Parts: sequence; C-alpha cells; structure tokens
Amino acid sequence: MTIRVVVADDQELVRSGFAMILDAQPDIEVVAEAGDGAAAVDAVRRHAPDVALLDIRMPRLDGIEACRAISAAGACRTVMLTTFDSDEYVYEALHAGACGFLLKDVRRDDLVHAVRVVARGDSLLAPSVARRLVEQYTRPAAARPRRPDPRLDVLTARERETLLLLARGLSNAEIAAELVVSDHTVKTHVGNVLAKLGLRDRIQAVICAYETGLVAAGDPPPGGAARPGSSPSPARN
Repeated sequence: MTIRVVVADDQELVRSGFAMILDAQPDIEVVAEAGDGAAAVDAVRRHAPDVALLDIRMPRLDGIEACRAISAAGACRTVMLTTFDSDEYVYEALHAGACGFLLKDVRRDDLVHAVRVVARGDSLLAPSVARRLVEQYTRPAAARPRRPDPRLDVLTARERETLLLLARGLSNAEIAAELVVSDHTVKTHVGNVLAKLGLRDRIQAVICAYETGLVAAGDPPPGGAARPGSSPSPARN
C-alpha cells in the first residue's frame, strides 16, 4: 500500500528536499506541498493523506494549530518538524495531537523510516528527540510536589509500572526485561493503559505520566532505559 504524504514548511528548500526524498521511495507518494499551516490543513482535507509533516513555525497558521485541526478532522497522523534548540512550543504540539518529531537536519534514511513508522500507527519516541522534548517542556509542572492523581486509579499496579517505564523511554522489549514478562504481556499492558486513560498513543501516555506526577523530569532511569543520544527507534503500542 502506498503511503500518501503532505509536506508543509515555509522554507521552500526544506520542503522540496523532504518531498524529493520521500517521493523517491516506491511505497511513498507526496500528494501535496504547503508553505503555511492553513494551506497544509486545506491540502489534508483535499487529498486525505496518511501522514502530514508539519513545521512548527509557519505563517498564517502555525504548525501547532494545523496539527490540532488535522488531528481533530480525521485519520491523518502528524509529525512535527522542529529545531529542538529554538522551538518553544513542542509540549503544546504534543497536546495538539502530534504523533512524533523530526529534527530538520534528520538523515535521509531516518526521514523515510519515520514516515513509515507513523503511517503504520506507531509513534516516534526516539530517546534523542521525543523523550528530551517531553522532559524539557514538562519540567515546570514536574517540579511541583507530587500528589496522588485520581486519573491513575483505574490502572492496576503492573499497568502503573508499565506507564512509568514508558515515560522513561523504554521500548516494549526493555519493559519486558525490566518486569520479567513476555513481549506479548507488555503489549497487553500498554494497550490497557491507553484504553483505560483514553489516550491515543505512547506519546500521550508519556505526557500523562508527567502531568500526573508519576514521573518527573530528571528522575533516574531504570537500568535498561535508553539514554539521550542513543539510536532512535519507534515505540510500538
């Protein structure tokens, strides 16, 4: 099946470069390009793509509002294009429905891989990108004293453990090793966490873990946790 993609960035060279790389793949088709957020929303409405790549900072309508509109309208999944050191709105983008993030200097192979990962329903929680961003933009909230949050009462003890390890950046295989259970059991726990808390994907689960105080930025990771700077890999639900 061909993955249909819309690429939106107000920098023409960046936009056309990404489009050229993706269009060269046998299983990916760039159906439209857009130079601002409003045009991106319109392109998604007209072409019904599987994935939209959105720059966070665009004229007329920024990437966050475009992401929010696209996520609310249908099944298209969004990936934000960001320069981590300068963007101030990444946490808002997570709440708007972003399924992942790519740095604008992403390698060709990683760009293609990310589009395929998101198109099949997974989210991008690469330790070097999404985990750092979540920690950075939840730090003020995490600094407050932790109190029991009633939202987590629906989870079993093992599901809470699973959510905690998700928030610390572990893959399913690493969670299985940490909890000494099978990969299938972990997948069941992750599915239960998402369903019980009404979350769309693992990125929203990470946000929930920070917001409820289950984990705070700067907490020491468990022994098997991926560290920032390790190779990015998708996190399956």
